[in-house]
Amino acid sequence: MSELTTELRRLRLARRMNQTQLAKALRVSKSLIASFETGRLVPKEDTAQALDEVLNSGDKIQQLADEARGDRQPWLRPWAEHERRAALLRCWELSIIPGLLQREPYMRELFAASPWSKSKVDDLIRIRLGRQAAVFTRDEPVELSCLIGEAALHQGSREVLKDQLGYLVDASHQSNVRIRVVPDRNIGLNPGLNGPLSLATLGDGRRIAYLDDQLRGRMASTAADVIELEWVWEAINDLSLSTTQSRDLILRLIDEHN
Repeated sequence: MSELTTELRRLRLARRMNQTQLAKALRVSKSLIASFETGRLVPKEDTAQALDEVLNSGDKIQQLADEARGDRQPWLRPWAEHERRAALLRCWELSIIPGLLQREPYMRELFAASPWSKSKVDDLIRIRLGRQAAVFTRDEPVELSCLIGEAALHQGSREVLKDQLGYLVDASHQSNVRIRVVPDRNIGLNPGLNGPLSLATLGDGRRIAYLDDQLRGRMASTAADVIELEWVWEAINDLSLSTTQSRDLILRLIDEHN
């Protein structure tokens, strides 16, 4: 059962109401209430508001109904929201450090290389830091598994890159973070050359994929598309070093900057 169906039933019982009584209070059919509580239907916005009013639940039902509608049409939900709710995140980047692992100086140098104003760069950094906070500071941090092309470990000015690489080493010691480097010698011609890839596995087992590009990127949520992209991720993973070997490589690169 979803959080919406569980909470709706809990609130109804807390008010000592049966489905017939709740239906009468809302002037709807009992079968509609039953459909909400079994998850067959999601309350529309006005019905969710009426439920909150009758059950004295603030805007709880409205929020859960909005989430449930997004779950049924995941392509309408921003990728950052999927990141925030994911139990497992997997990503692949060939030439830059993955966004969730970027330090602020690295972000600023990366964004400043584009023809954007300082205010837009500041906005982009704020958004990216917000994404990181939403993923890593919640009660149950996400399991993050990142594949990074070796080329990404050489991009950036000396001090910024040294700081960024040090952060990768620190992050790799966290129990919920796995960082694996794909060495240049293993890259060859492989599907990972087609561009960055992110995969989110949600708490209920549903999986969503995100393909990045120069503008807004796009979501993939059909089972066939997600499975195909998971095969791509696994193919890249087969080319990568172990987590320990990857950390040793990053440490050697840091030594070169001393």
